Amino acid sequence: MDDRELYGKILGLKAPWEVDRVEVNEKESAVDVWLRRAERGVELPCPRCGKRCAVYDHREREWRHLNTMQFETRLHARVPRVECPEHGVTQVEVPWGMPRSRFTMLFESEVIDWLGEASIKAVARQRALSWGQTWTIMRHAVERGLARRQIDDLQEVGVDEKSFQRRHDYVTVVNDLIGSRVLYVADDRTQASLEAFWAMGLTDEQRAGISAIAMDMWEPYVQATLARIPDAEKKIVFDKFHIAKHLNDAVDRVRRAEARDLKAAGDKRLVGTKYAWLRNPENFDFNAWRDFAPLRKSNLKVARAWALKETAAKLWDYRYVGAARTFFRRWYSWATHSRLGPMIEKARMIKRHLPNVLTYIKHRITNAISEGLNSKIQWIRYMARGFRSRSNFKIAIYFHCGRLDLYPLPTHTKA
Repeated sequence: MDDRELYGKILGLKAPWEVDRVEVNEKESAVDVWLRRAERGVELPCPRCGKRCAVYDHREREWRHLNTMQFETRLHARVPRVECPEHGVTQVEVPWGMPRSRFTMLFESEVIDWLGEASIKAVARQRALSWGQTWTIMRHAVERGLARRQIDDLQEVGVDEKSFQRRHDYVTVVNDLIGSRVLYVADDRTQASLEAFWAMGLTDEQRAGISAIAMDMWEPYVQATLARIPDAEKKIVFDKFHIAKHLNDAVDRVRRAEARDLKAAGDKRLVGTKYAWLRNPENFDFNAWRDFAPLRKSNLKVARAWALKETAAKLWDYRYVGAARTFFRRWYSWATHSRLGPMIEKARMIKRHLPNVLTYIKHRITNAISEGLNSKIQWIRYMARGFRSRSNFKIAIYFHCGRLDLYPLPTHTKA
């Protein structure tokens, strides 16, 4: 088997394409493979409409391919362009590369695999690429994936926000809670940010098929959903973990104020106890729970705030809305008579949003999947050491969290 036949088999070439010659460039540690079309004087299909057209001219092209041993492999070919009456002069497709790409499909697939495990900078260094080349492969992969993506049978949706940079700079993230994937990323966290997805990202049938939407009590998200989703008032579920976060915040505000007063009087009982008050009791071991007992059983204000927070968590155990509403009414009376300002404030906030707090009883969904995806997004941001633009940040989120078919080869799908 000579070198032309060897590379023909390695590349999987089929007629009319064949290997013309192979040269080893030892100075550059590279193998150059020249390809050619064996047929002459035939009409070729327009890549846009498929109509067979006359060949207009040929253009020299080069593609980076997978290495041959330690040698970089480069493919070269004179690629025909056809003159289509409808679409003008257009370059025909080649079987080893995507249109306008400087890399073969197999090379792009390898880089996509690497990008799933490491930062752009690390992959670029490993594969001897520039940052821009590596980023372009990622961007093209996401564009392909979004074009191929199906959003059929969408039932449970999570809406959340993620910080892009400091100073309250956010992106809105919409997730498929059953499929554990990011569906949409938008700039900011305004009503328009979410309404664009409801209006343009889904069909009328898909919007009607959504059964439940988990979100926090952010009014712009609520209004966007009420405006676009049929029966949204029955489908919005205010996430119980966000409510727990609000109550934790209230407990911590009580603790901080009381700790200052006690410390001024020489009482250091609350010094270093912050996380004990915020921790889920299920995460205490026996010794930690025993050591915490004197504080939680004391007459401290923070102990009363903690008891209110822990009691509120029982709301999620109810199976009937009427019973849950009765429980909340009693808890609300206790909270608003507690003389603890932060707890009163949060109790009133929950009451204002109670109808869509109690929709949890029916749908029993949370944004836990969204929080898991947010953790992955945080990792993405850390690995990138910052992003040059929101557009880049959004592409990286789709790449790592969208569960997209990213590969140029249709049969090569990511596990």
